[in-house]
Amino acid sequence: MTPPDDKPFEEWDRPRQAWMLSGDCRGYRQRTLLLEMTTRALFPTVLVFSVYLLLVGHYGPGGGFAAGLVAGLAFVLRYIAGGSDAAVRVRPPVLIGLGLAVALLTALAPTVVGAPVLATTKLALDVPLIGHVETQTSVFLDVGVYLLIVGVVLDLLRSLGAGIERDMRDAGEPR
Repeated sequence: MTPPDDKPFEEWDRPRQAWMLSGDCRGYRQRTLLLEMTTRALFPTVLVFSVYLLLVGHYGPGGGFAAGLVAGLAFVLRYIAGGSDAAVRVRPPVLIGLGLAVALLTALAPTVVGAPVLATTKLALDVPLIGHVETQTSVFLDVGVYLLIVGVVLDLLRSLGAGIERDMRDAGEPR
C-alpha cells in the first residue's frame, strides 16, 4: 500500500519541514509529527488556561504558583516536541528577576501610603471596549510569582537539557 504521491509507506508521513520554531531542524528520525502537531495546538491553549488560573486565583482554585506551573508544563511539552531548538527568546534569569521585582514591589507598595506590607485593596477601572473591571491589587503579586515560576521551570529545562544534549553528543548519538 503506497500513498497517492508514490512514496514508500515508511516515508509518507515523515516531517518535511520545521513545524515548531525557526532554527535548526532536528533529524526526521528523532521527530514525531503527531507530538509536534499536538503541541502546536496545545501550547497556546495551555498558556491561555494558565492566564485564566492566574486571574481567577482569588475567587477559586488557582493563583500565581499554580498558573506558573501550568505554563511551565506547556514549555516542557514544547521542549519535548522541539528539543533545544524550541527555546524561548527570553532568558530565564531575566524572568526570575522580573518576577521577584514585581512581587517585591507589590509587597512593599502599600507601605508608601502607610498600610502594612502585603496589604491589598480593590481596584475598579473602566476599560474601553471591555467595560467595568474590578480586581484586587494582590493579583500583581500573583503575576510576580507567575513570572518567577515560569522562569525557574525554563531555567531547569535549559540546564537539564544542556546536560542531556552534552551526554548525547559525547556518546556519539546524532542530534
